[in-house]
Amino acid sequence: MAELAFRDGIMDRIRMRESRFDERAYLFVLTALEYCQQHLSERRHITGRELAVACRELALDHYGVLARMVLEHWGVRTTADIGDIVFTLVDLELLMSQPSDTREEFIGVYDFEESFEREYPWCGVQPV
Repeated sequence: MAELAFRDGIMDRIRMRESRFDERAYLFVLTALEYCQQHLSERRHITGRELAVACRELALDHYGVLARMVLEHWGVRTTADIGDIVFTLVDLELLMSQPSDTREEFIGVYDFEESFEREYPWCGVQPV
């Protein structure tokens, strides 16, 4: 993600449309989109659910136990927020969508507390 950056003026356009999220949240979602594509046998359209799951996997991979805290620091607290980021990028013609794509497909894909904390690999491990 470090190599990604928005060109001059793009973040200003994004902030005018949707100011709830840090610039890094938008860059993270774009990185997760590519991350998801790399794990497919061939490039294709990705559903909202697939992208939300890729965001979870990438966040855990990059930030480990701090994943939820990092995303929340950027303003991303639910999978619906990921959808809002995606559709802001679509509205500004920075991403393309298909007619069947909706914000609703991002709603409730997973619960952040459950997915980032209770299901973390070492959670539930009993001390020896």
